[in-house]
Amino acid sequence: MIKRIMTAENFADERSELPDAGQWAELIRGVPVTLAPPDIEHGTLVLNLSKAFSSYVHSGGPGYACFDLGLIVERRPDTVFFPAVSYFTTGERFSETDLAITESIPAVIVELLTTNERRTNISERVNAYYRFGANVLWLIDPADKLVYTFNRRTDTRRRYAEEDLLPGELALPDFSVPVASLFEPPAWA
Repeated sequence: MIKRIMTAENFADERSELPDAGQWAELIRGVPVTLAPPDIEHGTLVLNLSKAFSSYVHSGGPGYACFDLGLIVERRPDTVFFPAVSYFTTGERFSETDLAITESIPAVIVELLTTNERRTNISERVNAYYRFGANVLWLIDPADKLVYTFNRRTDTRRRYAEEDLLPGELALPDFSVPVASLFEPPAWA
């Protein structure tokens, strides 16, 4: 059977028809790909990141976080990734939150290395994000309890361990969060 190449817009419209209603699907060079569902560590990381970003916004930090927003990182053929978090500091506040996909470039993109697929293909994803125009990426590795940050503008890469504070640097001024807190299970778990 010949598969047709989809555009990002076709994919967004038809995603719900994929297995698991497309919840874990991405578009890679025009072809829908279903990823393995994330594990409990993924949920814990998302919860803890949402708390950290909420605290930052409520203390006057700029922007807002979107969770599982599709980023159109390549066109012709189209590629749409769904990072765990896309943090925006420009544009009208919350303008991206009701969208399924966007071509807007977040100030920070957060990927969680919680499945083998996400670990295996991470260098390809980082390169695609850079070509897309992203400047700051955070890769969070729950297996080793590490956070790797990449800043394309300054050409820096850093590694933060559990005892470190993860800074927002220029992308998120005055933001910081203890790395260990990102991996803490919720009290009710």
